[in-house]
Amino acid sequence: MNDIRRTILWVIFGFSLVLLWDQWQVFNGNKPTFLPSTKPAATAPAPTTGAAAGSSVPSASAAPGASAGAVPTQAAAAAPKEQVTVTTDLFKATIDSEGGTVNYLELLKYDENDRTKHVVLFENGSPATRYLAQTGLLNQVDTGERFPNHLTPMAPKAGPREMAAGQNTLEVGFESAPVGGLKYVKTYVFHRGDYAIGVRHEVVNVSDQPRDAQLYMQLLRHGTVASSTMFGTNTFTGPAAYTNEKKFHKLAFTDITKGKVEPPPAANDGWIAMVQHYFVSAWLLRGDPASEGLKREFRVKDLGDNLYTIAMVATLPKIAPGATQTVNSTLFAGPEEEKKLEAIAPGLDLVKDYGIFAIISKPLYWLLNQLHGLIGNWGWSIVALVVLLKAAFYWLNAKAYASMAKMKAINPKIMEMRERLKDKPQEMQQEMMRIYKTEKVNPMGGCFPILIQIPVFIALYWVLLSSVEMRHAPWIGWITDLSAPDPWYILPIVMTATSLLQTWLNPTPPDPMQAKLMWIMPLAFSVMFIFFPAGLVLYWITNNILSIAQQWVINKRLGVLGK
Repeated sequence: MNDIRRTILWVIFGFSLVLLWDQWQVFNGNKPTFLPSTKPAATAPAPTTGAAAGSSVPSASAAPGASAGAVPTQAAAAAPKEQVTVTTDLFKATIDSEGGTVNYLELLKYDENDRTKHVVLFENGSPATRYLAQTGLLNQVDTGERFPNHLTPMAPKAGPREMAAGQNTLEVGFESAPVGGLKYVKTYVFHRGDYAIGVRHEVVNVSDQPRDAQLYMQLLRHGTVASSTMFGTNTFTGPAAYTNEKKFHKLAFTDITKGKVEPPPAANDGWIAMVQHYFVSAWLLRGDPASEGLKREFRVKDLGDNLYTIAMVATLPKIAPGATQTVNSTLFAGPEEEKKLEAIAPGLDLVKDYGIFAIISKPLYWLLNQLHGLIGNWGWSIVALVVLLKAAFYWLNAKAYASMAKMKAINPKIMEMRERLKDKPQEMQQEMMRIYKTEKVNPMGGCFPILIQIPVFIALYWVLLSSVEMRHAPWIGWITDLSAPDPWYILPIVMTATSLLQTWLNPTPPDPMQAKLMWIMPLAFSVMFIFFPAGLVLYWITNNILSIAQQWVINKRLGVLGK
């Protein structure tokens, strides 16, 4: 048993050093040495998946006269006619009159990590930063006739471009000239305090014949993904889709490039999104039953040059001559605040990535959020969360600590026996098991508290990693961002001290090498905690202090304190 435990400890220690070195590389702006980055390479375009027959996405140079049902994928080479700047309490946006495309969106309530500028979600820069929200019309019938799309020039309607004080709604409209017998009118409706932008699509048939049209809503984004963090993990970045039947689909950039994605099949509900750390953009059909019940298809494509698209294509009812078909949609562009996302559409909260421990992370976030509602500070809410968790596991931990205390009490007997039988390993092992049985001690009993804490610890790691509420959230004094490492390394030092004190309270392993390793491992893990979010280190410190208090009381009661 000692050999097995020694091997396990060495494996954990070795893996800790690997993680430590990789995180040191990432911390210094280098690529990880051992654990791979999730950034995909730009390769040739893959075939469109989930599109109807005859509706494949054409090349980036799509021009007027493209085939029916084809979603144009990038802006044309011609210079845009006008850039309309819109300012609200939450956004500074630029809408291109070519197609009425949102090609710049700045989130005024959220700063970048250096806090000198705001977070920019949409941007029409180089392929490495391009991120656009596009819409347009497709012809259902393969007649060669083209309808207005996001390459079509549109005239901005007259009206205010800035949300004034006391104004709750701001509308900015664009109107195209007739193309293929259809005129396309698109109106953005901004609401004060709301990251859900209403987008009203009016399709006017100015011809003398009925028209069969489809409305597409598309997100185009670069495929750059942040380097892996601790444990080689990061929150998901890439396209996503949802239907009530097939639920939530994460469509990784690398899988799109390899042609391995399977977006949901055509449905009468659902939405599309582009997900990244803390923020998301999504197209949804909502606002009235007619819009929400439209049949829709889901399409994804690798455009090459590290650019990807996800589109939702809704089939419109036949539009009679002189008639207007109105569709209400929503462009959500903002933070992944779980409760607000839940209220917007079914499943939209799933864009907040909790990793494989979502089943634990989600309740933890709920409890943490409830505590924050009472306390008003995320740091103290984490402390309160640990207190509640320790209370919940009190009796289980008490049994484990009692087992560890008994191990500490019989440790002199074990050490004497090892010295006496050091030349007879087989007899030593048998005698050791006899002592454990006689003293009714389980040598593995002290492992249970750690085994219980590990899933909770990792789940909370994902909560802190993915919750935008923790971003730049202060605790006390120098801790101004619980989602970032402690800038002065004070919390990791305190964590090291508490870990060493806890090691002293534990029974000393009879094997000298194991005993040394038990002191080295807290130091190694403590160094790793330098790179952890301050909120996670705070969680571990609080857990250590409460564990020490409980173990101290049990050791004192059993008379083994200091032995």
